[in-house]
Amino acid sequence: QVQLVESGGGLVETGGSLSLSCVASVDSFRRYTLAWFRQAPGKEREFVAAFRAWGSPTHANSVKGRFTITRDNAKNTVYLQMNRLNPDDAAVYYCAASSSVISSTIGTESAYAYWGQGTQVTISN
Repeated sequence: QVQLVESGGGLVETGGSLSLSCVASVDSFRRYTLAWFRQAPGKEREFVAAFRAWGSPTHANSVKGRFTITRDNAKNTVYLQMNRLNPDDAAVYYCAASSSVISSTIGTESAYAYWGQGTQVTISN
């Protein structure tokens, strides 16, 4: 069983930055692909970024160049640094984990078995 706890959400002005963290309670953290998804009101949950187990990060086109996902295997933590935020980035951000993601499904919600409770990101104009 994997437990994920996100933190770092809050209110920020357009153009500002936030850093999200997600701590995983699991053995063999490095064997898991960790991802961030987000869901805005009235919209479906969408992929933001993922960091592959034993591998490299990938980002959705909508955040590429502004958001950066990193992981610290020694701390069982994955981070999402978000820069140049705009109102379209406002959402609940979820951390997700999977031990069996393949490249073709890395951005697919159903590929992840474990989810955090989410953290709210609000952008003011």
